[in-house]
Amino acid sequence: MSFDFPFEMIREGAAKLVVPKLDAFKKAPWEYAPSKAPVFYNPVMKLNRDIAILAIQAFQIKIGKELSIAEPLAGCGVRGIRFAMEIDGVRHVYLNDINPVAFKMARHNVEINGLSKRVSLFNEDANLFMSRYAAPRKRFDCIDIDPFGSPVPFLDSAVRALRDGGLLALTATDMAPLCGVHPKAAFRKYGGFPLRTEYCHEIAVRLLIGALVMAAAKHEIGVQILFSHKSNHYIRVYASLFHGAEKADHSISKMGYILHCFNCFHRQIYPRIAPLTIEKCSECGFTLKAAGPLWIGRLADRAFCNRVEQEANSNRVELDRQARKMLSLIREESTAPATYFVIDKICDKLGLPSPPMEKVMESLVEKGFKVWPTHFNTRGIRTTAPANVVIKSIKQLV
Repeated sequence: MSFDFPFEMIREGAAKLVVPKLDAFKKAPWEYAPSKAPVFYNPVMKLNRDIAILAIQAFQIKIGKELSIAEPLAGCGVRGIRFAMEIDGVRHVYLNDINPVAFKMARHNVEINGLSKRVSLFNEDANLFMSRYAAPRKRFDCIDIDPFGSPVPFLDSAVRALRDGGLLALTATDMAPLCGVHPKAAFRKYGGFPLRTEYCHEIAVRLLIGALVMAAAKHEIGVQILFSHKSNHYIRVYASLFHGAEKADHSISKMGYILHCFNCFHRQIYPRIAPLTIEKCSECGFTLKAAGPLWIGRLADRAFCNRVEQEANSNRVELDRQARKMLSLIREESTAPATYFVIDKICDKLGLPSPPMEKVMESLVEKGFKVWPTHFNTRGIRTTAPANVVIKSIKQLV
């Protein structure tokens, strides 16, 4: 099959694929080639797809049954084709894209990988596609939504098309709104306000989960967060959805606000979504700023993290050392308190040189506090110590 634009054959994982030749669509160095091509394909998202394979395999082992998987925004089909080829226990994969050229390319890729009997293709609007599978006996075991931008426009259809106990995977790449550059846009999409703090990427994940919780609650569906991460220019969340008004209420009970002091780094959790009266900082008297309403529960389930790491250690996909370290950090910080401190940010404000992070962690442990590194920032730490103790430890070290 030929296409009337530059394309090339590549390999990713076990799949061989025809994809747009991205260099041909990039007229200036700053242009984002994937969005210029006739069919969307982003090689940078390979890590996203690799971890998706590990997470879905871990989920398949957890529930012990064959999976039907849907990808409503399939592009050239790379993600869904890899799911069919690299995950054990996949019964059928459903690929959809509204772009007729993408549909044509995905169909070709399905054929050259010999998957025509196990992969079905659709060429329609993503929400319409998922709505066709909203009836109880037609729902999917797993839905992976990986859009160019926000997944919020697809949440309502996705929660209706996912079976009770199914797995929903979401990517968000609109980091400017989520990290507080465009707070009004974040509120429109996600129903909560961000803050431009040093831990804004964690706030971004919590806003995305919060939007999912509220979308699911409308249908009396609760949310269990299994895994989440921030990588490169995007955030990613994996959640199991369970039917029942009580489960929905339980999820809503884990919504709230994060209050932050931009003067002294103090932060606190406000565990309610009732009307919020902004308080003065208990440490320095400055007015606190609020992020939310958002998810204030766990960002990962430790047992599920263990399963994902086991799959990574089985060499199901090729992960570099940095990716494996990320999985380990996510597992370790899964039980840590919300928000983290960035050592360099504190030192910049205090006009101090930055001490080694390990020394700061050792100092806090010696004072009787628990400490964890975080995958969100290589110079970030989570700790049970309050901000004033963290600052005191840094001052003592330098």
